[in-house]
Amino acid sequence: MRRVLHAEPELAGEEAKATSLIRGRLRTLGLEELPCPTPTGAVFRLEGGRRGRTVLLRADIDALPVEEETGLPFRSRVPGVMHACGHDGHTAALLGAAAVLAERAAGLPGRVILLFQPAEETGEGARAMLEGGVLDGLGVERVAGLHLSSNLPTGLVMARPGIAMATFQRFTIRLRGTGGHAALAAGEGNVVLAAAETARRLPALLDGLELDDTPCVCGVGVLRAGTVHNVVPRDAELGGSLRTFTEEQHPDGVGRLRSLCEAVAAEFGVEATVDLPRPVPAVVNDPAATVVTGDALAAVLGAASVVEAPPMTPSDDVSEFLLRAPGCYFFAGCRPGPRRPPQHHAPDFDLDEEALRVAMLALVATAEALAAP
Repeated sequence: MRRVLHAEPELAGEEAKATSLIRGRLRTLGLEELPCPTPTGAVFRLEGGRRGRTVLLRADIDALPVEEETGLPFRSRVPGVMHACGHDGHTAALLGAAAVLAERAAGLPGRVILLFQPAEETGEGARAMLEGGVLDGLGVERVAGLHLSSNLPTGLVMARPGIAMATFQRFTIRLRGTGGHAALAAGEGNVVLAAAETARRLPALLDGLELDDTPCVCGVGVLRAGTVHNVVPRDAELGGSLRTFTEEQHPDGVGRLRSLCEAVAAEFGVEATVDLPRPVPAVVNDPAATVVTGDALAAVLGAASVVEAPPMTPSDDVSEFLLRAPGCYFFAGCRPGPRRPPQHHAPDFDLDEEALRVAMLALVATAEALAAP
């Protein structure tokens, strides 16, 4: 299943093939299909045979605009699109967990909502589903899910109570200057120089902000300016993100970003504007649910395989669901061998497929434990 998904990756909001595959597989299990408010994605319900809580298990299904360079026999067949963050593995693991839970349905407590979410990479999918009423009337009492991590060996899982992953604040900085001939351009009004200086300063923007020794970070992924070598353009653009942890750090970081842009604009004689869309909240795990999850993982994987994670600077919009009900979002190792692993979002990212079995067992155990009355 993971290989089928990997070969046909789809960008955020375009996951039609994945949606069809997911729905088809869950229908064969005899599960109840529920309304899905977004064009892609799927929601199903599995009823247990005993009294208990309603637990939401969530997996993300979208891919990234990355050209794959793995050389795998099942590599992406879609130019410029790749499952470079493991969402194909998340989907496959939750489908496997659904099959196991369906087999055990008569003895299960409560019920499980299986939610396959689109558009995690844009930070928009969870919010769109929730605003569309995806949880209305379902009585969800606990939330759980996992993210595969190539930085951890297969078989190891990490969970953290409280703030587990950072707030994600996307930003776009637009610079406007005078433009002109490259042979005559000095610093005044030159947006190329201004953009380069802004990009140089941004990595240190959040220095001094941290949580439990994990520093907040500012990353830049976009820098655009000009089209030819002998013309200084009038416009330049930078895009990136702030990753902070606490409610106090986020406005501090935004304030620093605005101050930096004002300073660079004044220094180079350009205009600067900053676009800041609504942030994705930090992932905050409920302490009690995290204890229950950790105990369940230890029971199925062994106590030595469960460790407490430090706060992580990546973000995940599963946080939107965790604002609606207490739960736990944890990491499962998928390092593909002893070598230094490719990073998530890199064109050579890969995962150890044995991790899918571990992830499936972890999701089953977590669902059963959180559903118990």
